[in-house]
Amino acid sequence: MNVIGIDRLDAPQLAPYAKLTERQLQNLLHPEKGLFICESMKVIRVALERGMVPVSFLCEKKFLDTLPDVDVPVYTASREVLKGLTGYELSRGVLCCMHRPQLPAVVEVLRGAHRVAVIDSVVNSENTGAIFRAAASLGMDAVLLTRTCCDPLNRRACRVSMGTVFQLPWTFLDSYSQLKECGFSIVSLALTDRSVPIDAPELKSVDRMAIVMGTEGDGLSDEVLRLSAHVARIPMQRGVDSLNVAAAAAVAFWELGKLPAGRE
Repeated sequence: MNVIGIDRLDAPQLAPYAKLTERQLQNLLHPEKGLFICESMKVIRVALERGMVPVSFLCEKKFLDTLPDVDVPVYTASREVLKGLTGYELSRGVLCCMHRPQLPAVVEVLRGAHRVAVIDSVVNSENTGAIFRAAASLGMDAVLLTRTCCDPLNRRACRVSMGTVFQLPWTFLDSYSQLKECGFSIVSLALTDRSVPIDAPELKSVDRMAIVMGTEGDGLSDEVLRLSAHVARIPMQRGVDSLNVAAAAAVAFWELGKLPAGRE
């Protein structure tokens, strides 16, 4: 293990942790050089198990013995120094800089899938991470995101997802027509005049379903609703009209994740 003590901010190798924004880490002009930051050993271990390639670690000295045996630099310092470098307390003690993986094509993600979550314009990183966690645990085969969404490899999104962003196939969706071309029926979660309860009989027979959820404020666009084979709602009580998008996703995945009879 190549352990390197640090006490200054100006070392170029520390830029991914201390200076680069999420946008700069993505490196959209040269995606093959993109990076992301993963936080907490539990999440880092999932990432490594799923083939993510580490560049370096940054951690408190007391966490050195928890690190995996990988041949990359390990930068270490006290909690106070690390807070000064990163601008926040390392609540899990360890950060890992990793190479961004090459994302698969939409058709590859959808191949063999029957239940897919589609996240449309959700920019909150915690919601994005929570939706991934619900999708992984409640029967979704994959996740697609519009380009207007938060990056799932955002540090906070990774942590909130508990590493499920590395367990589910996912990529970005450029057009809803791609779903139809791959044989998927679009089921959007929205409150409209055509909304049916998520346990409606007509939804139980859908073989390949793309479950679409949008922002809590603006919701889904008229275009998405027009392309939807069905619009579904979660029945509510006590005058409440909606749930947080991550909570709504979990309820929807539980109900709509059930395959038609004969497909179980």
